[in-house]
Amino acid sequence: MKARLLPIAAVLLVAAAGGGGPARGQGHAGHGAAPAAPGAQTTQGTRITMDALHAAGGVPPGWRFTLPPGDPAAGRQVYVDLKCYACHQIKGEQFPLKPGETAVAGPDLTGMGRHHPTEYLVESLVNPSAVLIDGPGYVGGDGRSIMPATPAMTLAQLIDLVAYLKSQGGDAGHTQDQPREQTAGGYRVRLAFLPIAAEGHGDHAHQHGAGAPAGKGRLVAFVADAASGQAIPYAPVTARIEAAGTPARTVKLAPAFGAEGFHYVADVTLAAGTRKITVSIGPAALKVGAGAPAQLTRAQTIVFDWK
Repeated sequence: MKARLLPIAAVLLVAAAGGGGPARGQGHAGHGAAPAAPGAQTTQGTRITMDALHAAGGVPPGWRFTLPPGDPAAGRQVYVDLKCYACHQIKGEQFPLKPGETAVAGPDLTGMGRHHPTEYLVESLVNPSAVLIDGPGYVGGDGRSIMPATPAMTLAQLIDLVAYLKSQGGDAGHTQDQPREQTAGGYRVRLAFLPIAAEGHGDHAHQHGAGAPAGKGRLVAFVADAASGQAIPYAPVTARIEAAGTPARTVKLAPAFGAEGFHYVADVTLAAGTRKITVSIGPAALKVGAGAPAQLTRAQTIVFDWK
């Protein structure tokens, strides 16, 4: 039977609800299975009572929108069927363009998979104007994304198309320092270095070249509670930078707020031989009340290899 097309507005609702049934090998918990503790992670996903769900604000602590695994090969066919190649180039791929024709209307998608989480790619497909990137190939004269609204597709097509885009993890034409992320001691920390020469180039801050970045720029740390995903403000944050052939130095990261949300930042110069950055957090500088995350009352260090 031919798959029934879903209106694009319903796609996210179905996906967020789990798709209405098993998909791509994901099944429901078997009958008689022992119940998990509220919010506990199981092989079937998050288990939580309705009361706990409401108490947590309507979503489980640390919740993020997810899709079940897709088929990248099938997603490539969706990419062809929807003629995405007419606007978006992917280096190394051969699509049915006319002789001498080049896809330049939209941004190059080469290496897209390593730069964006799944939920961002889904939003870009179903609501292209939700995030407008300043730069050529993004915004039209009407102030909206130049990408047209995605035509109706099945939920399976959406899942597979995202899987294909996520499989584009190469660096050609889309190089950027990939933010490092670690979870330790109750904190989730994402660390990135944005070279000054790379700032303002549209889709995040691109740089040209391979390997870890060096030179003058901004060291940015996003610090969150690992359980709830909430940003941690007012915590002392420092970074010890170790580079081959030079003495280690420690810099203080100041709290800041911008388009990326709340973060900690310091202007630094990274030597080409930088091999390790150790981030130290806390204890928190604000009053910690009952029920607050335990890690706020103690110091924690997280080591990032920088190669």
